[in-house]
Amino acid sequence: MLREQDVGHRIVVRRVVGRRAGRPVFSDALGELVELTETHLTLTTQQGPLRVPLTEVHRAKRVPPARRPTASAVTELELAADEAWPAPTRAQLGDWLLRAADGWTGRANSALPVGDPDRPLPAALDAVERWYADQGQPALVNTPLPLAAPVGAELDRRGWDSRPPVLVQTVALSALTTPHTHPTPGTEPAAELVSGPTAELVSGPAAGLVSGPAAELVSGPAAGPGAGPGASHESGPHGGAGRPGELAIVLAAEPSAEWLAVAAGRKGGLPDAARHVLTAVDQVRFAHVYADGALAAIGRGTVTGSGRWLGLCLIEVLPAARRRGLATRLIQALADWAAQAGATDAFLQVEQRNVAACTLYRRLGFTTHHTYLTRVAPPPPTASI
Repeated sequence: MLREQDVGHRIVVRRVVGRRAGRPVFSDALGELVELTETHLTLTTQQGPLRVPLTEVHRAKRVPPARRPTASAVTELELAADEAWPAPTRAQLGDWLLRAADGWTGRANSALPVGDPDRPLPAALDAVERWYADQGQPALVNTPLPLAAPVGAELDRRGWDSRPPVLVQTVALSALTTPHTHPTPGTEPAAELVSGPTAELVSGPAAGLVSGPAAELVSGPAAGPGAGPGASHESGPHGGAGRPGELAIVLAAEPSAEWLAVAAGRKGGLPDAARHVLTAVDQVRFAHVYADGALAAIGRGTVTGSGRWLGLCLIEVLPAARRRGLATRLIQALADWAAQAGATDAFLQVEQRNVAACTLYRRLGFTTHHTYLTRVAPPPPTASI
């Protein structure tokens, strides 16, 4: 039977649809599992969404994806993701990347084995272990699958452990943006310059006010009565918190102290290296969602991979503000920014066991491109006395 970890994957379900001559009649459905509860499962099929009560399920299992991405497509996306999450300490082993960031996050403290390490595989992994020992850190290796399956097999032989699987998911950016981002020929431009060289008032469903070079205030359909062209807003450190009853989304080139506090709570602190990982990207925006004048949600967006990819990460809604659609609005604002910067696709990385996040991203159109495992070296043997 299926488990929560199967959400986001392709499955086949055999269900009972009736009885004939005293025997059950079965029907099979193939699609991607988008929801699994105690009472039913939902999958997307070529004919559309299908909701199946668990009492009708005779058998269900995960099956391989219909078409696996090419090695070059996986490599391109992994390198764009590395560019979006840059470790301050880096080295190369042939084409492989070695990364360290004071232990802050697995992605920034692991080897990325894509391409040719310029030596036999066992020697390459020996070199990885030595490099991380020199950094005073445990050795980690991110293995994109199926691309790095040979690496994973060698790590299995060495007794390396695995962290929970991570889904690398993608969607066309046009599926996330608001209509004003892609105006049709002959319509009015999406932005009108109102004051100074960097300030602009954006009309349409996601109206935005840019205050200075570092911050942009976006007030969407749920904003209070004062939102829209000509509206005034109280400004926080990034142009930010609005009046009571108002929803405001601020996109800033630097994170506020409040933003960093939320991120630190999610990631278990922010060492010095974290600042580099978060900000050392040419095109980056830190989204701050204010509801009733207080910070309610955060997120981060980057444009990397020769300008193609919007990378989404650290999407976090504070507990008191959940179930209000703020994550969707935040993602939409970052997508609009990325589209205006020339990006065409979006990606994110989410743990397979994070069912709530997987469900949200599936509703937004994300599908799994590939998966990866973070492999962990076994502890060194204890010296005998």
